[in-house]
Amino acid sequence: MEQFTIHPLFGGSEVHLFTITNQTFWMAMAILGTFLVLVVGSRGRALVPSRMQSVAEVTYTFVHSMIEDITGKQGLVFFPYIMTIFTFVVFANVLGLIPYGFATSSHFAITGTLAILVFVSVTVIGFVRHGVGFLKLFWVTAAPLPLRPFLAVIELISYFVRPVSHSIRLGGNMMAGHAVVAVFAAFAAVAMITPLSIVGITAIYALDLLAAFVQAYVFTILTVVYLNDALHPGH
Repeated sequence: MEQFTIHPLFGGSEVHLFTITNQTFWMAMAILGTFLVLVVGSRGRALVPSRMQSVAEVTYTFVHSMIEDITGKQGLVFFPYIMTIFTFVVFANVLGLIPYGFATSSHFAITGTLAILVFVSVTVIGFVRHGVGFLKLFWVTAAPLPLRPFLAVIELISYFVRPVSHSIRLGGNMMAGHAVVAVFAAFAAVAMITPLSIVGITAIYALDLLAAFVQAYVFTILTVVYLNDALHPGH
């Protein structure tokens, strides 16, 4: 598991508040990639788009459709926030697959912070938009009246568990994928049938690359679903 170890980049063994580590470096690379796609890539707005502009436009259309399909027109005001989350998570996942790179999204400190930000943002939006009416989210009107208080407690617990499940789903999947690749790489060094191990590494790496995009999509669509609950509370 040494591939997940955080260490200073410029000597020393202790990590302090402003120490530049491998984690902060690769997180900065993810932020830079997000900036290049969202700002530089779409800056030209040419009729015949460049490759970077094409990537920016495809990503824009994909996230825009996701938000509109789930939340309706009301959710589009939060498009920049959702778009930034999706692009950052994609870059954080993919950059972790580069040899000698670092998977920032495999650390629960990162995914947990993202999930908590989403949780707080959605909760604030819900109360700002609906006031006390946001609490209708926990009141299941379709259930028989005697069961509603019990269901409200269950709904309330599940609501506060959201940041945990939201962060563990992303961090756990990325950590597991990288760990499996490391296991197959170790087999390739000692196994009698080295070509078979290399094939296994290639297959797992391809699966991990697919998971990098899928997990970014899952994290983002859950964010949009939670946003929809804030915009349209009630059952």
